[in-house]
Amino acid sequence: MDVVVVESPAKAKTINKYLGRAYKVLASFGHVRDLAEKDGSVKPDEGFAMTWVVDAASSKRLAEIASALKDADGLILATDPDREGEAISWHVLEVLKQKRALKDKPVSRVVFNAITKQSVLDAMAHPRQVDGPLVDAYLARRALDYLVGFTLSPVLWRKLPGSRSAGRVQSVALRLVCDREGEIERFIREDYFLVAAKLATPRRDHFEARLTGFEGKKLQKLDIKTQGQADDIRAMLDGASFSALDVESKPTKRNPAPPFITSSLQQAASSRLGFSANRTMQVAQKLYEGIDIGGETTGLITYMRTDGVQMAPEAIQAARVAIAAQFGDRYVPEKPRHYSSKAKNAQEAHEAIRPTDFGRTPDEMRRHLDADLARLYEIIWQRAIASQMAAAEIERTTVEIEARNGPRRAELRAVGSVIRFDGFIAAYTEDRSEDAEDEDSRRLPEIRAGEPLAKDDIVVTAHTTEPPPRYSEASLIKKLEDLGIGRPSTYAAILKTLEDRGYVANEKRRLIPQAKGRVVTAFLESLFRRYVEFDFTAALEEKLDDVSGGRRDWKDVLTEFWTGFSRSIDDIKDLRVGEVLTALTEELAPLVFPAAEDGKDPRVCPKCGNGGLSLKLGKYGAFVGCSNYPECGYTRRLGEQAGGNGAEGGDGTRSLGTDPFTAEEITVRSGRFGPYIQRGDGKDAKRASLPKGWTPETIDHEKALALLSLPRDIGKHPESGKMISAGLGRYGPFVLHDGTYANVDNAEEVFSIGLNRAVAVIAEKQAKGPGRGRGTPAALKSLGDHPDGGPVTVRDGRYGPYVNWGSVNATLPKGKAPDSVTLEEALALVAARIEQTGGGKPKRAARAEKPAGAKAKRKPAKAKKG
Repeated sequence: MDVVVVESPAKAKTINKYLGRAYKVLASFGHVRDLAEKDGSVKPDEGFAMTWVVDAASSKRLAEIASALKDADGLILATDPDREGEAISWHVLEVLKQKRALKDKPVSRVVFNAITKQSVLDAMAHPRQVDGPLVDAYLARRALDYLVGFTLSPVLWRKLPGSRSAGRVQSVALRLVCDREGEIERFIREDYFLVAAKLATPRRDHFEARLTGFEGKKLQKLDIKTQGQADDIRAMLDGASFSALDVESKPTKRNPAPPFITSSLQQAASSRLGFSANRTMQVAQKLYEGIDIGGETTGLITYMRTDGVQMAPEAIQAARVAIAAQFGDRYVPEKPRHYSSKAKNAQEAHEAIRPTDFGRTPDEMRRHLDADLARLYEIIWQRAIASQMAAAEIERTTVEIEARNGPRRAELRAVGSVIRFDGFIAAYTEDRSEDAEDEDSRRLPEIRAGEPLAKDDIVVTAHTTEPPPRYSEASLIKKLEDLGIGRPSTYAAILKTLEDRGYVANEKRRLIPQAKGRVVTAFLESLFRRYVEFDFTAALEEKLDDVSGGRRDWKDVLTEFWTGFSRSIDDIKDLRVGEVLTALTEELAPLVFPAAEDGKDPRVCPKCGNGGLSLKLGKYGAFVGCSNYPECGYTRRLGEQAGGNGAEGGDGTRSLGTDPFTAEEITVRSGRFGPYIQRGDGKDAKRASLPKGWTPETIDHEKALALLSLPRDIGKHPESGKMISAGLGRYGPFVLHDGTYANVDNAEEVFSIGLNRAVAVIAEKQAKGPGRGRGTPAALKSLGDHPDGGPVTVRDGRYGPYVNWGSVNATLPKGKAPDSVTLEEALALVAARIEQTGGGKPKRAARAEKPAGAKAKRKPAKAKKG
């Protein structure tokens, strides 16, 4: 018997079925050890020696593997086929060597790109050893990230109170987002006009042509700048005669794109499905690990962390067979298509993302999959099948038109395209710009050179230039990929880290840099510019790729980086916070000193009139304050601009109007604990914090009155006769009846919930049983089933997010986002919790997430005065 180690318990169960009783498949539950989270875990002066630690849950798993090896013939390491998978195999092997569990037993490494019986059996027939250069690349990256984090972050904390940590690649991604915001702020809009003529052929077929030249001058998009110019051109064209000078039709071919790699899948899932990068990888992981089809679990797609664009020869042949069956022989090209990767060392995994069986069409699989799984599988299948289909054949027609009005002359052009053969477009079309889409979809009528054209109308449209758009997750990933920064396994983590640290906000699928993110970027650009330069980061990524390819020594790369980086750290150790603030004030001038609407000097304090405004630092981060403090207490948040919907006060408050019942003024203010609404002044003033998702910029008089009216009486309970009320509390929006609190979905529902809905919510809460607290919160995310049975979920409790399996609750590590938790991580947390408490299998579903010894009493929260 051989022991096989994989990462996931779900995979372990499936693969054991494939291999049979001659093998025992165990799961490592992801990484089994990591660098100790303390300074000194990487020692540059000792050849970059590293201190690794194994947590309690991993110790238990490793002990199980070591125990199984006692009666085994050998060890087979079968973790994922990318760099991280190779690293996990190496860590498992190193720990087992330390335990002396291997003795003289053979050790081999196998990789499979898909979890299907054939793929697994083929991999078992072709074992190899752990890839040393790939492990070296992992060690170099891990050491680099550690050294940057544990060296640069403390500098941030000392020089910029309120800042979080800084990462090697995350800082560069953040700079991209902040640079784009700077472009938008500096952008100066320009007005321009476009002119088009609606024309008709002698056969009364209608079409549109755009103006391209006027009185001998070629016109570019922005050349018509005034209404007067546009009116002059319109007048000339209104009285002109039109004729077709030249008609040219050219056949063109459009070839399909290669199958998805990690980054292109994340981009397509964002633009087509609205998925975040993190959500895309979660759904793809499920498709890879397998779905129960006909009583057998099988993987539906190949490994999803890859930068390789080629498909295996047998997959290409299978695709060609499926194309003929689904679309017809004409859609099968004469020769298979072969693609090459832009990556210099595409070793994250060796094949593009594709279906494991092209015969499993999206329509057939839909009944086995939930909505998100089905949607992602569909675009993966479509893109992969399209990559092996015939080119689309398109005829592009261009018509040059002359307009004459006496001695005056103008040129116009009409362009249209006709798809003569759809080819791969029958399966999948790329996302294209609106202009390109309009042009390709526009079909021109028959137009003959030399024939006169009739004028139907002259259309003049006014336009304004727009600044470059903020990055979406998809476009930022594309930009990072184009710059050569980051790798397939890192994109989702980079984006998630930026959001978790509060450096960027994702609003309406656009990434908006927050004030703290811009301060950190300005700090790094001012004092560590080399390390947030795009070329430097991309060059370092290439060196790390050279390590994984065996072309460089990993310690040489680390030595070269650390020599310069540590010197830069030493250079600013003695720099005072005041000096840092002076530099950042100028670096962030457009953000610190936004132009005042009344034209006054934005650097002069609007409250005292003679103080100077500058960047200040407090416990909760950066803000703008007056130099006359403490005599003048003017402050405002960084990026906050005077003016707005209400009257702006000298202390940064904004008036929203008066209460119609009390005649007291209602203002929106910013305090130590966040923005809040206040009615009146003094100790009797009523205050209400803004609920999650509400911002000071969007709050208006109506919303403010609604907040101040809470708690709101809904009506009397039909059974008890006691009043049910709704309000906002410390733990979110709720309804209250006779001492029982029950959460509702969102803050907006507090203002609209009716009696029937409130009674139902209270009943659901009471059905969970008696006891203090809130009962079991609804699951934020379902991760799958535990190997011993029962669902594993992520929930949000009053003490923070946690993993639940039956009666076992395990708190998530600090900083871990609930939607990023994988089943493997959850199982490890559950195992550690069981070991800690000495428990076994859960007896029943947990009702509350309250930690042992904790006491809490539910009360509505009150806003604290800022």
